[in-house]
Amino acid sequence: MVFSRLVEIGRVALINEGPDRGKLCVIVDVVDQRKALVDGPCSGVARQAIGFGKLYLLDFKIRIPHSARRKTIVKAYEKMDIGKKWEQSAWAKKLVAKAKKASITDFERFKVKCLKQQRARVLNKKFKELKKAQAVQS
Repeated sequence: MVFSRLVEIGRVALINEGPDRGKLCVIVDVVDQRKALVDGPCSGVARQAIGFGKLYLLDFKIRIPHSARRKTIVKAYEKMDIGKKWEQSAWAKKLVAKAKKASITDFERFKVKCLKQQRARVLNKKFKELKKAQAVQS
């Protein structure tokens, strides 16, 4: 299998652990085999060294030079419109849905359950009607 998301300068990543969890950052430099220097100019992540185990590499990559300044990263980040592309991705939508589901109250969960049951009743009733009509025709 060929890897498409390589650790490289300019690769956009999602931080999956620590105080900046869930924020996007850009790999600015590779420190060693275990860490990268990252900067999140538009998400509020300060320039810091983070281990690769705490990063999810994304499909997005911006063209920046080695150890680029924050201003250069911001220009490239906004030119590629990474924030908007991320919000439109299935991964980001799934994270938003997961957070929304985790934040609902017990009563809201109960209401959702009742609505699902109502929907199932309507569908089953229609299905039985169609099945009965097909049996009559046969």
